[in-house]
This record gives sequence, structure tokens and C-alpha cells, in this order.
Amino acid sequence: VARCIRCDSVLYRPRKDSLNRTLALALAGTILFIIANTFPFIAFKIGAQVRETTLATGIYELFNQDMGLIASLVLITVVIVPAINLCCLLYIIFPLQLNRVPTFMVPVFRLYLMLKPWGMMEIFMLGIIVSGFKLIKMASLIPGLSLFAFFGLIFVLTAIIITLDEHLIWEKVDYS
Repeated sequence: VARCIRCDSVLYRPRKDSLNRTLALALAGTILFIIANTFPFIAFKIGAQVRETTLATGIYELFNQDMGLIASLVLITVVIVPAINLCCLLYIIFPLQLNRVPTFMVPVFRLYLMLKPWGMMEIFMLGIIVSGFKLIKMASLIPGLSLFAFFGLIFVLTAIIITLDEHLIWEKVDYS
């Protein structure tokens, strides 16, 4: 434990079993990410007509309605950045579990750290919840499997941030 010499506050404390927990969460996050991006997200029922949407169709519709900037932001912050972050973690942590250092560990880990704040899935989910409350007056909303996977993915990504010991990763770097 690293402590401040003035006030004795804890500055750093190693996280317990960081690599195992982060690897398990990254694998779970990858599975949830695939489910969240392939299955129906939400369905709208108006009378006898039911229309299912996926995350990709929602982004596509934003492009079609001349909201390219918003569609691009949603695509980047909800699909691309989380996918890259999960791939980076798997690329780094899986070999470390086998006592091997990945070839491009430093640039990949820097990429992960740089992109980490740009994954904004929880903001997107908040927007979906607000929209749902507004749309409930016009149509019945039927949550899809993807919505639940997406919700679970938000918690898994948050747990990854909490369990990942960045100092431990940097200690594995071979500077020779």
C-alpha cells in the first residue's frame, strides 16, 4: 500500500486477483457485447403491428434522418470504443495469464487507457430510458434480449474499470 507521507492517506492499494477477475469480466463483456449488437434491442407495438429494432438499425435510421453527426457519435461511443476496449483487454490480459508479455502491449494498453473515457454506454442507456417514457404514450414497448445484454454490459464494463490494476499491467512491461 502506498501512503501519503504527510496525511497518511492511501494513494494506491493493489487490487486482489486483478488479472483473473478482469479476464473473466472481459470474456463476459465480449459475450454480452455480441448479444447486445445482434439481437433485437426493443420492439414497438402499435395496434397489431410490431416493429423490432436492433442497435445497428437505430444508428442507420439516424443516418437516414440526416442526423449523421449524432449517428456517428452513437456508433463511436456505443459500438466501436467498447469493442476496441474489450479487444485490447483480451489481447493484454490473456497472454499475461499465461506468463507471456504480448508483443505490442504498451501501445495497446495506451490505446485502451486513451479510449476508456469515450465509452459512453450508460449515457446512451439513459437516453433510451427517457425516450421510452415519452414513447410509451404512443406505443407499447417490448424490451428485447439485446436491451438486457446491453444493461448487463454497462455493469460489466464498470466492474472491469474497478478490478483492473493498471499498475500491475505496467509492472509486466519489459523495458530491456
